[in-house]
Amino acid sequence: MGIIVFILFGLIVGFVARALLPGRQSMGVAMTAVLGMVGSVVGGLVGNLLAGRPLFDLHAAGFIGSVLCSIALLAAIAAGGRRRGLA
Repeated sequence: MGIIVFILFGLIVGFVARALLPGRQSMGVAMTAVLGMVGSVVGGLVGNLLAGRPLFDLHAAGFIGSVLCSIALLAAIAAGGRRRGLA
């Protein structure tokens, strides 16, 4: 059950990041979920460390850190695609 919740949370975070970053991102639902999951792990850990909370607790700082890290990852992916002439 925990992995399903993690995938759904990653999907939500990925959709929020794609909605907040202007421009067109050409990625499917699976890649959006992967983007959100990676952003959730990295950004959630950093957000929780900065807030002084336990590392794997769910709260606002972890969610905001997850979204910000997902936006940064999405921007890096978009910039890498533009350099190669893919976007």
